[in-house]
Amino acid sequence: MAVNQNQKNRKSNSMLTKTGKTRLGPLNAAQLTKLLGTSTKPKEKDKIQRALNKLNITAA
Repeated sequence: MAVNQNQKNRKSNSMLTKTGKTRLGPLNAAQLTKLLGTSTKPKEKDKIQRALNKLNITAA
C-alpha cells in the first residue's frame, strides 16, 4: 500500500491513513460487518469489532 512511496507519488485516499491502514470512522454498521467477515488478521478483527461496538452504543 504505502510501501516505497513518498508523499509526492502517493494518491490521496480519504479512507486510508498515511501508513495505508483503513479508517473505520466513516463506515456504517453494514460496511463494518462486511469488513469483519472478510478480514483475516485477529488484530484487524478486534479493531473492527470495537468500532462496531462503539457504533451500536452511540446509536442506541
